[in-house]
Amino acid sequence: MDSSDVRVLIVDDSALMRNLISKIIEQTPGLVIAGKAMNGEFALEHIPGCRPDVIVLDIEMPVMNGLEFLMEKKRRGIDIPVIMLSSLTTEGAAVTMQCLELGASDFLTKPGGSGLSDLSSTANHLAELLISYGGTYAKSKGRKITPPKRVNGFLASALRKNDEERGAPAVSHESRPAAPAAYSSIFSTVRQTKQPVVVKPLREPGRIEIIAIGISTGGPNALREVFSKIDPGLKQPILVVQHMPAGFTEEFANSLNNICPLEVKEAKDGDLVKGGRILIAPGNYHIYVERKSLATVVRLSDAPQRNGHRPSADVLFESVAEQYQNRALGVIMTGMGNDGAAQLAEMRRQGAHTLGQDEQSCIVYGMPKVAFELGAVQKQVSLQDMAHEISKLANQYQ
Repeated sequence: MDSSDVRVLIVDDSALMRNLISKIIEQTPGLVIAGKAMNGEFALEHIPGCRPDVIVLDIEMPVMNGLEFLMEKKRRGIDIPVIMLSSLTTEGAAVTMQCLELGASDFLTKPGGSGLSDLSSTANHLAELLISYGGTYAKSKGRKITPPKRVNGFLASALRKNDEERGAPAVSHESRPAAPAAYSSIFSTVRQTKQPVVVKPLREPGRIEIIAIGISTGGPNALREVFSKIDPGLKQPILVVQHMPAGFTEEFANSLNNICPLEVKEAKDGDLVKGGRILIAPGNYHIYVERKSLATVVRLSDAPQRNGHRPSADVLFESVAEQYQNRALGVIMTGMGNDGAAQLAEMRRQGAHTLGQDEQSCIVYGMPKVAFELGAVQKQVSLQDMAHEISKLANQYQ
């Protein structure tokens, strides 16, 4: 076991799922299996000996299920990040949000079909989460985690697409020696942040009438941190694009509503954009704003993915830049890739206020990094200070 690898503990009562996850880990350079357990009780016994950097946890298991494991993990003060495996059901979404409330870091859905594309998508997403959370945890414990020199078959197509979206030349990811672009979002030492492009705003920043947030990997708990501390007297509406599958965003919005002093709900087509309300883009739909003579409303769209996502932060930021120009605040937070970066730069060009999460507090310094390099970010802010900074700007420019 290479000391620079991210160590993964697999906890699932299904031998089929344990084997599938094992294959994904074994074929992903930079990841290694630390151990396997068929329920939460066995997992707790394994942790001291296998010393995982991240745990993949099923929810429904005998003896001790996922919820019970998280409660016991919290009671014992174990800080290892946990990625939940969730089913695509209404009940599964509700339980997943309970897991996040109990300290799970993130989740992904189990493959719902038998097709290769479905399995490949799950594998890519799982590898991203494990490297992101596990790598961050290992580094926080003083371990040196280095990016892999090659890429597995599961990830190759996703990495190629990532490069194409960033304008990079087509390269065979299976054979090239350099670390791929997607890993650069996680391991910031691969490519140092470039000096930002200078964006010259067309006008001075004005009063803030709307706040738009784009966020991805690491987002569920980051948004819980921000919205639990947001100013209860905030008068501007907030629109959020969080990359999350369909069927989960309504429960996610409800869970945020329980801890946020403002109203939080999943956006519906035609919803009023009004002060003191936070609207979360529904899974599988873009969200944008439309200004009418009497009110501003939210519109949903099932147009093709943008930057590999639907909803896309770029779609939201683009509409805010067009409709509000310098009377807006754009915020880009933790996440892999470049979604939201280009159109946050357009918001900045129109004179809007902009913030980006800093590298130290990001699970993945990808989206905020690209936005910073494009000159889109006026100020980089830690996650701990983000709620205060948003509230301060919103109150100062109202």
